[in-house]
Amino acid sequence: MLDSGWALSENMERINMKSRLLSLVLIGLFFGAPVRADILNAIAKVKPSVVIVGTFKTTSSPRFGLRGTGFVVSNGNRGQGNLVLTNAHVLQQPSEENLDAGLVVQIRVSQTELQMRPVVVLEVDKLHDLALLRFEGPPVPALNVRDSGMVQEGQNIAFMGFPIGGALGFSPVTHRGMVSSIAAAALPTPTAQQLNEKTILSLRGGGSFNIFQLDGTAYPGNSGGPLFDPETGDVLGIVNMVFIKGTRESALTNPSGITYAIPSVFILQLLQRSKLN
Repeated sequence: MLDSGWALSENMERINMKSRLLSLVLIGLFFGAPVRADILNAIAKVKPSVVIVGTFKTTSSPRFGLRGTGFVVSNGNRGQGNLVLTNAHVLQQPSEENLDAGLVVQIRVSQTELQMRPVVVLEVDKLHDLALLRFEGPPVPALNVRDSGMVQEGQNIAFMGFPIGGALGFSPVTHRGMVSSIAAAALPTPTAQQLNEKTILSLRGGGSFNIFQLDGTAYPGNSGGPLFDPETGDVLGIVNMVFIKGTRESALTNPSGITYAIPSVFILQLLQRSKLN
């Protein structure tokens, strides 16, 4: 009788285990599948709006020089636009050579074709490392910029761009991660990697603002790319700084995993100012 009771108990435990496993499978089917569908839809939504920012000069070799990433936004006409957001440090600096090279963006018009468009610089916000450009020609799909005020630490994010200066090709690459920290930061220069006198002066002078630290690994070339919600594709920020160990060439073999992004609230402020001008 004792053996029968033990056998019944063992059978019940097996049934319970199977029930728990079945529940986990059903949860995965009902909740896991939509999550995967969301990121697939978000990538498909964001990709047509991500552009290559660079310079073009007919006498240079190569004629096109990649500077970074940008993305198309709208200033009133929701869904379509001819404005591009990127980092201020992506633009060619006065101390660099080929100052007569024209600033351009490369826009994807099909799966295999890129179209070059000349651009003009509308505004540069050096404090927040932002630049607003306008390109010539027909408008293209624009991304929706959402207020980043509700972003929290631990929130899932994704970002897209052209890492390692296009070494991986001129098709946008997507990375996933989370917001690992939201903290005050001062960015006197986009390449600052340690606290120095200039940083301290900026902090004292009110140049401090909140910035997102990400646990996803970006690379040189990702600068200016959109940080977006993997469920909706809405822009939450813009990648602006990547810490690497050693040389630029070692970024692939020795990435630091520390990436920063400017919250989208500053993008919205820039777009609002452009409406008023």
